[in-house]
Amino acid sequence: MMVYNPVLIAGAAAWAAAQVLKVIINAIKGNGFMPERFFGSGGMPSAHSSTVCAASAAAFRVCGGDSPVFALAALITIIVVYDALNVRYAAGLHARELNIIRRELKANKLLSEASFKKFSGKDFKELLGHTPAEVLGGIALGILVGVLICLLYTSPSPRDTERS
Repeated sequence: MMVYNPVLIAGAAAWAAAQVLKVIINAIKGNGFMPERFFGSGGMPSAHSSTVCAASAAAFRVCGGDSPVFALAALITIIVVYDALNVRYAAGLHARELNIIRRELKANKLLSEASFKKFSGKDFKELLGHTPAEVLGGIALGILVGVLICLLYTSPSPRDTERS
């Protein structure tokens, strides 16, 4: 059975497109092929922003701007975009600073070995949030994918042709 839900399909397609683009953009920047970028957070474009924007755009096209479905999608989009730009981005900056402090403490032996062993030993993940450009890239990609998916669904579906 084929899924006929343009809002869901738009969100999933936008997420997949963003993740593939992250891998390509990362490789073009000279970092080589990094499979982690397929599922990792952070980077260009924001997959979080593209996912919710695609779902919102599709909900607008399918249900209308005055529908509860679009209202809910729009509110979730605002929360996710704010989080990507602010909360997760700040957490990434904090992780970067903490990693620098950890390396300095270890290199300069400012802590006893026993005290240092209390640390996890692994660096904190720094690539968590997004810059404004990465979020804007995700928003643009999401709206584009959401509209394109809806245009594909405006052609008669197999169910419509069977009924005629």
